Amino acid sequence: MDKNNITKEYTNGEITVIWQAGKCIHSANCVRNLSAVFKPKEQPWIKMDQASSEEIINTVGKCPSGALTIK
Repeated sequence: MDKNNITKEYTNGEITVIWQAGKCIHSANCVRNLSAVFKPKEQPWIKMDQASSEEIINTVGKCPSGALTIK
């Protein structure tokens, strides 16, 4: 599978974070802003139960590449 076409979804039952690998520029804004949720060395790397939906939405909104979005 082409790594650039990978899309993964993570949900907490209230919101869903969508990660598109091909768009990610690895700025690490998500990790710096909310390290309890975004843990790139772990699987799954997004821990949706470690922060409020509002905190996650605010952090995802700071993603410069658009690789992380909310639905």
